Amino acid sequence: MTTVHETAATTEAAASAELSVWPASTTEPRHGHLAVGGVLLAAIADRFGTPVYVLDEAEVRDRCRTYRDAFPDAEVLYAAKAFLCRAMAHWVEEEGLGLDVCSAGELELAVTTGFPPDRITLHGNAKSPHDLEAALRLGVGRIVIDSPSEIARLAAAVGPGGHQKVMVRVVPGISAGGHEKIRTGTDEQKFGLSIADGYAQHAIARILDQPQLELTGLHCHLGSQITSVKPYLVAVRRMVGLMARLHEQHGLTLPELDLGGGHGIAYRPGEPALDLTSLAREVRAELTDACAAAGLAVPRLIIEPGRAIAGPAGVALYHVLSVKRTGSHTYVAVDGGMSDNPRPALYGVRYAPRLVGRHSTAAPARVTVVGRHCEAGDVLAADVELPADVRPGDLLAVPVAGAYHLSMASGYNLVGRPPVAAVREGLARVLVRRESLEDIRRRDVGL
Repeated sequence: MTTVHETAATTEAAASAELSVWPASTTEPRHGHLAVGGVLLAAIADRFGTPVYVLDEAEVRDRCRTYRDAFPDAEVLYAAKAFLCRAMAHWVEEEGLGLDVCSAGELELAVTTGFPPDRITLHGNAKSPHDLEAALRLGVGRIVIDSPSEIARLAAAVGPGGHQKVMVRVVPGISAGGHEKIRTGTDEQKFGLSIADGYAQHAIARILDQPQLELTGLHCHLGSQITSVKPYLVAVRRMVGLMARLHEQHGLTLPELDLGGGHGIAYRPGEPALDLTSLAREVRAELTDACAAAGLAVPRLIIEPGRAIAGPAGVALYHVLSVKRTGSHTYVAVDGGMSDNPRPALYGVRYAPRLVGRHSTAAPARVTVVGRHCEAGDVLAADVELPADVRPGDLLAVPVAGAYHLSMASGYNLVGRPPVAAVREGLARVLVRRESLEDIRRRDVGL
């Protein structure tokens, strides 16, 4: 016979599992109402309007510290492409992480916020002259060379009396990642230089002929949403193998090895995520063993988490505009969509939205949450459960919305990009304001 205590424990466990992908500060002060960082989500929607991104500052900082603790001897660079604003750059810098940027825009924003440029690495498969000029002018720590043509361009820009630390992005020939569009460790794609066809080795030899370029190490990035440690271990072996060949051919001992990021997170309860503790332990052991077998000194490890720091710290809020039942389908349309989150349309990401702001006793029903944009593919969450009485005016919250939402947002249908509000210890403040029609008009100078 089930006791009252057992029933309560089961209910508590189910509620905990449901909130497993939400920020750690998430609470349910009363039925149907969630708070993050001590602030009710409904209050944030009332104050800032919707759509709005909510970012838990404490969650971001805790995740930065988790990486520092897991990789105490490594250099951890936050991948700014996941999400960047001035406050984010400030938090990351205060927590002791470096920064990985992909454009002059990301670079200038970080440096003008006060981020030390020597702790910044510039990436990109097609860096513009403006990107390189900004990197050299501001004094970035490293530039990752991604194609042979960059070598001569960068050397000329540095000048005969200059000096710049560089790495080479190597393609190790490893297929890993949650979707084919976010797998970048294989041959036959736009990033990096392949080991298999010798392009990486050829580029390295050319760099060594440029005295103003200092090659500090090799870089690779396997892809995104990787939930297994094994691909990283294979990458370590292949990268150390290349380092050993470079040592034999050129007498070169490289002091750094960058394994990139791509650390997978759970978007819905029960989904797998990369075990960071196992990753750190097994990569460290593999690197030590591989270097010992090759007779090499162990290089300093560099990693570049982005999504794994920002993603779980964010929540997106929407108001329901309409509920439409057609045949066997129910469509719940909200006041945002693919302009503020294109990821479901791009590569099929699945989310777990939740009704917040009121307590519903209705049974759950299968619905598809769609956006307001003029595309059939504007779907935010397909085939998910919401209360059967969901109605216009309701507030929906989507967890794990901190990465690749605002950074990939567009101006489609001229609806304006949402604001970002940070929460911490019961207070909420705007980090990035809502894009207004006046902002859009100011850019339009055609008349």
